[in-house]
Amino acid sequence: MKTTTNLMLEMWIESRTRFTKLLANMTEYDLAKKLGDSPNSAGFLIRHIGDVELLFAKNVFGDSSVRVVAKTVIDQKDTGEWIHLEELKAYLEESFEKLHTIVSQQGDADWEQSISTKEFGTKTKAEAFGRIVSHTAYHAGQLAIVLKYGQA
Repeated sequence: MKTTTNLMLEMWIESRTRFTKLLANMTEYDLAKKLGDSPNSAGFLIRHIGDVELLFAKNVFGDSSVRVVAKTVIDQKDTGEWIHLEELKAYLEESFEKLHTIVSQQGDADWEQSISTKEFGTKTKAEAFGRIVSHTAYHAGQLAIVLKYGQA
């Protein structure tokens, strides 16, 4: 029988697959694409997902080794700097590994522990983890539309 942690990881990884499959076929040209007057480019969305994964590893799951300057969260708008595909992919690999590692260390009882953040108040770790799953899926959907219909 699988642990709660194993089930949570499987759910997150499967959900994140929609996002990672988009990355596999992207080019640097795609990073500048935006949809109409939308303020955020494909590159911004990609960096934002990595920023939030690192913030979750640090602030929700308590990984004190994480050092993150979440520029997309701080700036709250696209500054045009997310234009290097290999750098973004490396950043996403780091964010995945950091979050995966700390989540893997959770025991079944840890999922019921309450945490508080200014972004979403007090939630159990399980509820908070639902937010990272839905956050990635939400922005993966945006990214798919930008890649399909957006222009650089």
